[in-house]
Amino acid sequence: MVLMKVKFDLPKRVKLAQGLWLMYWLAVMTGILVFSLGLFFKIELRKRSEMMDNNESHFVPNLLILVGLAACGVNVFGGKVCHDSLDALKFTKWKPMVKGYLMGCFGFNILLFFTALLCFCMQFQLYFSLAEGLKNGIKYYKDTDTPGRCFMKRTLDMTQMEFRCCGNNNYRDWFEVQWISNRYLDFSNDEVKDRVLSNVEGKFLMESVPFSCCNPGSPRPCIQHQLTNNSAHYDYDHHTEELNIWTRGCRESLVAYYGGMMNSIGGLMLLYIILEAGVMVGLQYLTTSLETMADPENPESESEGWLLEKSVKETVADVIATIKGLHQTQKCECTDEVYVKI
Repeated sequence: MVLMKVKFDLPKRVKLAQGLWLMYWLAVMTGILVFSLGLFFKIELRKRSEMMDNNESHFVPNLLILVGLAACGVNVFGGKVCHDSLDALKFTKWKPMVKGYLMGCFGFNILLFFTALLCFCMQFQLYFSLAEGLKNGIKYYKDTDTPGRCFMKRTLDMTQMEFRCCGNNNYRDWFEVQWISNRYLDFSNDEVKDRVLSNVEGKFLMESVPFSCCNPGSPRPCIQHQLTNNSAHYDYDHHTEELNIWTRGCRESLVAYYGGMMNSIGGLMLLYIILEAGVMVGLQYLTTSLETMADPENPESESEGWLLEKSVKETVADVIATIKGLHQTQKCECTDEVYVKI
């Protein structure tokens, strides 16, 4: 028993074909958008790759780029089928491919769902990657003359200014590391000597932050040294006064930025799945209505279209049987090859 049968005449088939053609080209434009977003996301991640603990985060943008390109190809083919569907001679060459194409579209929709899921789930991985990466970035901030770390200072400064943040969790992260290189310290100075000798690890630690932590919107000149020493500054209390540096940690800011981007892309992918499912259903109705025309030589004859030729249960059973048959065939072929080699 066919599922969701609909009767068609020539005007209905024409409208369906034209509507599907437009929807396929909309899907092509969406594929280009997905490709562009994947490329933009990859560039944004690469710009701050020094502050990330691993390169696995590039898997999602690479997948988006691949999906975007595949979407363009898949939907251009579908649009061509719809364009030629009203010409009996042209449609004849596409007819044997339609069933396989629809199965491929179903698999493509599964890939789209998997991609959307990854967009939502990647945020957790990114959180821990940034936590470790920013921690190491602050640690290596001073190593401007060390190969492989030469641009860490520039990257971290630009990030703190662009995202209005300071440190990993907050500005106090800078208190725990020596972020000024020894080459810029005067070890003949008693204060410098005392600070270094008073530290177990021999580091020059101070309650200061880099200039990039300063908030340019503050009416007061930036206080970036001796931040917790109230007596060192006039009319200043770090407990009650809002500091004139950014108090938000860079990990929180970056996760919010990348998370918002990934949520938007994930939402777009879910909408794209709905669009792809819609054109799949439409193409199924179009092809079945063309195959069941009462008089194939008369384009104005009536026909019937349906979503599934059998019930859902029977269709699933047929698909499982087909998969099992293919698996059994491959198994037999492998066994035959072994016997031939023997």
